[in-house]
Amino acid sequence: MAHPDDVDFGAAGTIAHWTDKGIEVVYCLVTDGDAGGFDPEIPRSAIAGIRRSEQAEAARQVGVTDLRFLGYPDGRLLPTLELRRDISRVIRQVRPQRVICQCPERNFARIYASHPDHLAAGEATLCAVYPDARNPFTFTELVEQEGLEAWSVQDVWMMGGPKPHHPVDITDQVERKIAALLCHQSQHPDPAQMETRVRAWGAMNAEQFGLGPGRAAEAFQVIDTR
Repeated sequence: MAHPDDVDFGAAGTIAHWTDKGIEVVYCLVTDGDAGGFDPEIPRSAIAGIRRSEQAEAARQVGVTDLRFLGYPDGRLLPTLELRRDISRVIRQVRPQRVICQCPERNFARIYASHPDHLAAGEATLCAVYPDARNPFTFTELVEQEGLEAWSVQDVWMMGGPKPHHPVDITDQVERKIAALLCHQSQHPDPAQMETRVRAWGAMNAEQFGLGPGRAAEAFQVIDTR
């Protein structure tokens, strides 16, 4: 994910569902979100540390304790070879079956999902999944200097894009999703409004995919990368 809180907006309910089943989840945050916040009284130099702490607490709400921060600058992210290498490194370290990422395709119906950093993180992650992490002859320093052998991810779940087709019913996890988002205190001047908006998104997704009234869902575009 590009920023702290991105994963909580797009996938915290799904992640809570997985961790409840005993599935291990690891977060990789590309930036520290140091361009975020709303309070001018907080020194800019303090924001990165605050946001890392908030993300760690939010992760605990949904059963995640392993977080990897790459430390790229917020608001200036590009899908560079360096970023592709660094995401490939995490993939080779963790050796996941599945990767959730942001969609690199701009969604004009939900422009906030298409922050330039989100697009860049999504593009770099897809490149890291295929071909970089699985190709032993790409970023050979990862093998030669760090002993990280190539690894093939089985599938990618993209969030925030214009073509979601796979819903996950998070009705039983929505309170934990809200709890995770409320951990990001530096980002929410009006927590009640944020909660209302997130509940509305969940209900809209559930309605779109015919899950029935009173349900909540997150939605993804799933890609088989085997």
